[in-house]
Amino acid sequence: MLDYAILVVSATDGVQGYTQTLWRLLKQYNIPTFIFVNKLDAPGTDRNQIIAQLQETLSAGAIPFDWKATDDVPDDVAEEIALQDENVLADYLDNANLADDVIKTMIANRQVFPVYFGSGLKMTGIDELLNGLEKWTKEPTYEAEFAAQVFKISHANGERLTWMRMTGGALATKEVILPEQKVNQLRLYNGTKYEVTPRAVAGEIVVVPGLTDTFPGQGLGAAENAQIPTIQPVLTYAVNLQDEEVHAVLAAMRELEDEDPLLKVSWSEQLQEIRVQLMGTIQLEVLRQQLKDRFGLAVDFDEGGILYQETITHSVEGVGHFEPLRHYAEVHLLMEPTAPGTGLTFATDCQVDVLGNNWQHQVLSNLGAKPNLGS
Repeated sequence: MLDYAILVVSATDGVQGYTQTLWRLLKQYNIPTFIFVNKLDAPGTDRNQIIAQLQETLSAGAIPFDWKATDDVPDDVAEEIALQDENVLADYLDNANLADDVIKTMIANRQVFPVYFGSGLKMTGIDELLNGLEKWTKEPTYEAEFAAQVFKISHANGERLTWMRMTGGALATKEVILPEQKVNQLRLYNGTKYEVTPRAVAGEIVVVPGLTDTFPGQGLGAAENAQIPTIQPVLTYAVNLQDEEVHAVLAAMRELEDEDPLLKVSWSEQLQEIRVQLMGTIQLEVLRQQLKDRFGLAVDFDEGGILYQETITHSVEGVGHFEPLRHYAEVHLLMEPTAPGTGLTFATDCQVDVLGNNWQHQVLSNLGAKPNLGS
């Protein structure tokens, strides 16, 4: 959903573990990135040392762009930029010239990452960063066919709001964008306020109230669904209801789950408790505060545990024996390992003269509907 990103690095702390995690995510989603080194006014900070660390741990293309925006690119910087691409370097050596459009393309292709310096608290270096964004970014081009990407779900005043970015064409009210679901209203938000518009065009952020079954990352129209997040919750917690009513807590958590793809909520019939899967203690504290502030629910969470998934390494046959209401049934299930991450698939290898299609369909349907604790 991002055209460009700004990665903020503290001059006092340098590149941290979480910085590298963010960098890997930006690389995975191929997002061009500007870097802002903050707190450069703090005692003991060294500009050259920070640059060296950025180039060593993130990319050799992390190059200072802190000359005056009205001036030409300094020769030493132009040469360093050209070194990031063999073809650009050859052309630069022949012509001794590096066009702005070439630099913009290299930034868009994640070959060059402009670095700016300053202090957010003292508002120094901010104007230079904004001027750099204006000068070195490229306007995206859009197709004529309607396309939009859902990036957020929220709830307000009893309404379910689908936030999407228009990535192609146009969208008007009363148009059908999902099976049996029309756009009843298009909103353009500015903070908490919004204005209603009859039509949204490519490049705009628009909100559609009332849609169901939409989810962050969903592609609409010609747009494809976004990649599934690679970071998945690995800690599981049981909800301690305190004195709260279980249905109210479960309903509130389902609403929050609808908004956050990294929150997994389940109801355990065996244990008669609500369980959540989270990334860690920070997300847990945020969830606790959201339940209190938005829903007036004061709950706690029991000690968390790491969520493990198990799978098989060899083929194995399982047998299920059933005798409901004086009927007899036996199902043989052959389980075979597949490549990691491919999920579960179900098929039948039984002749219809042995077991009718309707019975086979029931077996497959129940297998697909059953929650699987492994992978």
